[in-house]
Amino acid sequence: MIKTLFKAFEVRWKSYRHRFVPWIALNLQRNERTLRQVKDRSKDKILPGEEQIYSSDEHKQYCDSCTVMRKTLGFCIERKRSSLQHGGTGVFVTSGHVQRGNIVAMYPGTIYQADEPIFFQSIQNPFVFRCIDGMLIDGNDKAISKIVYRSCSGRDRLGPFHLSDCSWLTSNPVNPLAVGQYVNNCSNERSANVCYQEFDVANDFPLELRQYLPNINYKSDTQRPLRTVVLVSLRDIRRGEELFSNYYTIVH
Repeated sequence: MIKTLFKAFEVRWKSYRHRFVPWIALNLQRNERTLRQVKDRSKDKILPGEEQIYSSDEHKQYCDSCTVMRKTLGFCIERKRSSLQHGGTGVFVTSGHVQRGNIVAMYPGTIYQADEPIFFQSIQNPFVFRCIDGMLIDGNDKAISKIVYRSCSGRDRLGPFHLSDCSWLTSNPVNPLAVGQYVNNCSNERSANVCYQEFDVANDFPLELRQYLPNINYKSDTQRPLRTVVLVSLRDIRRGEELFSNYYTIVH
């Protein structure tokens, strides 16, 4: 019984430790080979310009989101059992191939400013992403995090228009990119093939396309740009490969 409990704790810890700040601080030196360092914040940008994430025509013409993704981007990604022993769920390229510098996935969730409460949502939650400026994105699709996201999404609805996508909370997201929270951390044996890029969606983003954005602000603020985080390919990625990011990124 004790052995079973210890094993269960070990599996949970290996999944959660990369989000635990004291553990990260103690292990930065040990993990130096897998640490992604950016010498200047202005250089932490792989996207060449203001990228168009969505195409309205394709979304109107097709119902099958994976078909749309394959047609518009040339590849499709899906959640599957990770190739890592303790990786749990991972994200794989299941069709086509990804070229270097392409947006591969998005990190969905509720967006919190540095001074907004997230204590209860963060308990046993390995999906809290910390941005460079201290903003947090809660990408957990279960428990209280799921309730908070749905509540905020219902609050910000504008007449017939949904201003965010709730389908990422299910097993079949309308926006197939919205699975970035399940991308596993790289290792010395499995190098990172994607990296995180912060991207603020301007207030003039087309209203009819906001229903595909898998993020929402915890506090309603129509004047604040919507923070999103996209995962961008660091190299060409072939069909069948699992996506790996680097949870340790230091911007000097």
